[in-house]
Amino acid sequence: MTKTPTAFLDRDGVINIDVAYLSRWEDFRFVPGTVEALRQLQTRGYQLVVVTNQSGIARGYYTEDDYLALTRSIRDALADEGVTLAGVYHCPHLPHAEVARYALDCDCRKPAPGMILRAAEELGADLPASILVGDKGSDIQAARAAGVGRAFLVRSGQALTPQECAIADACFDDLADCVRHLGP
Repeated sequence: MTKTPTAFLDRDGVINIDVAYLSRWEDFRFVPGTVEALRQLQTRGYQLVVVTNQSGIARGYYTEDDYLALTRSIRDALADEGVTLAGVYHCPHLPHAEVARYALDCDCRKPAPGMILRAAEELGADLPASILVGDKGSDIQAARAAGVGRAFLVRSGQALTPQECAIADACFDDLADCVRHLGP
């Protein structure tokens, strides 16, 4: 099987404006320039995969069905713009969760690499030729643990510390800025 370069993308703060525990399409807004940046990554041969921690499920703020409904809306909106997500992976777990069935110290919650590794296996990702774009140090740690070739941080989500920028290959204002610096 031929492996495919993959752009692994955190959701909140990278793809959409982070509004803390986002669960409804009515509250969803793309970070400006993101749709075009995703289209460019796709044109450059990357398959697009979202890897997102969703502790709001474990905290009882919204249900997994709410999350899945929002994910369908995001996929549909991107498809209308010519952007295809090859996969969307989420971790609903939290070690001391309010919702007992999600109270788990798992291997998928970033900084653990489980979501990336599962996506790579299921979708045939070429990890050394892949990139990850996140907005937290835990995203970079997950990428490194999984063997992703390059890992970047964007400032469109969380405030970044100098230590976080030091462990990333580079820090950018947002996904569009990141893609511009990747070159053709």
